[in-house]
Amino acid sequence: MRVFGVGMACGGGLLAVVLALTGCQLPGGSGRAGGTTSAGSAASGGGAVFLGAGECSSWGREFFTEVPCGSERAAARVVARHGGRSGDGPLCPPRTDFVLHVSESRPAVDEDGDGEVPQGYACMRNLEPPHPGDPGAGGGPRTVVGDCVYGAGRGEVRETACDGSGRRAPQHRVIASAAERSLCPSGTDLYVALGGARPVGCAVRV
Repeated sequence: MRVFGVGMACGGGLLAVVLALTGCQLPGGSGRAGGTTSAGSAASGGGAVFLGAGECSSWGREFFTEVPCGSERAAARVVARHGGRSGDGPLCPPRTDFVLHVSESRPAVDEDGDGEVPQGYACMRNLEPPHPGDPGAGGGPRTVVGDCVYGAGRGEVRETACDGSGRRAPQHRVIASAAERSLCPSGTDLYVALGGARPVGCAVRV
């Protein structure tokens, strides 16, 4: 099985892998912390599901390959695997470093005209540091308690490293999560969308 990145010619039944990062928002906003990056060709390691839970992938500038986790080429492990589109499915675990979206090119059954049929997404964790999905590290597909953000304009915020090593200095830190704003601790001056069962992030200025 060969997997091609977006923008490359794909035949029927071939898969496309897209690396995506999602972000957080201020009240009333809908900001994203990053864009979508195309991946190049990749090959399956022979499992029933390409990059199933617990399996590992190599990492390269142009391709991903499913490899044994004990291989010297293994770079990241699948911590969760879900079907469908990530926007419609379960959230990745909090410490996920990045997400691989796997799509199948079958224009005959395409649902939105982009030439691809969604097959699922893999929540990935690097086998070795850095771990951008860790609290305060400034990355990952989810905003979690311990993360820091800065105002990006138009009611949006974006993650940045809490230690100041990112491009932008942190302005707020998420200190708690709550089911609704009224349950945030006193002193909260910013609410950040987290998703999940406790979707409100309670943030204070740093």
